[in-house]
Amino acid sequence: MPGWVLLVAPVLAILLALYVLPVASIFTESFLVDGKVSLGNYTGFFGTEQYVGILLRTFLFALVATLLCGVLAYPYAFLLTRVTGRLKIVLVALVLVPFWTSMLARTYAWLVLLQDNGPVQAFLQSLGITVPLLRSPAGVLIGMVQILLPFMVLPLYNTMSGIDRRLLHAAETLGANKLKAFVKVYFPLSLPGLMSGGIIVYVLSLGFYVTPAILGSPQTSLLSQLIVQEISQRLDWGSAGAMSVILVVLTLAFLALAARFLNLRSIFSNSEGDR
Repeated sequence: MPGWVLLVAPVLAILLALYVLPVASIFTESFLVDGKVSLGNYTGFFGTEQYVGILLRTFLFALVATLLCGVLAYPYAFLLTRVTGRLKIVLVALVLVPFWTSMLARTYAWLVLLQDNGPVQAFLQSLGITVPLLRSPAGVLIGMVQILLPFMVLPLYNTMSGIDRRLLHAAETLGANKLKAFVKVYFPLSLPGLMSGGIIVYVLSLGFYVTPAILGSPQTSLLSQLIVQEISQRLDWGSAGAMSVILVVLTLAFLALAARFLNLRSIFSNSEGDR
């Protein structure tokens, strides 16, 4: 037996036991109804208006969270490429520190901040603004964006830091003002970072559970919450399995669609600094 087989065998055994078999079990359960092979779990899902609504809401929330992350991350990443010294260290630390903090802790922090008697509501009320945050779509999106923002900032910064600034100076010497040089030269060169960050954030958003469960309400529940509900409350593994398969298939379909119009290999290689 070749030596490399002995080296990878333990890893393959662990992956098979902890990942492949559970996923295969969920996939199999999704096609079983009362012990018989059936598409009943799938037809039941798509035949229930409430379930389809939650599925559409999941993709809508993921899209909005991705757009908000892009809008907030782009100027921040641009600023990171312009500053130096201690200010740059502080800005980089603000991006990296959330990675070292539990998502659950950050979500509970938002629970305190967004509650009706919390500091955010007090500030808004001082401005004469009354907006429900906790148990609302706004609260869920605020939590999701704060947690996912670093996944957009880092690919953008990686791409922007590789853009040759002399191209902007060249555009300005050819007659373009600063805004036109940015729009015509800098922004297109930064698109690979924006696209790679957007794909990462969008895919991660589709599987969010903790933040919507804590900051949201039954009216803002997402598909991951519905899957947990089917398992923990109804013990309906078949229905939960069908929902999981539907989410995975639609996510893969999104990636395939993105690959149809975008060169994903080029985008991710550029974002990783493959220059």
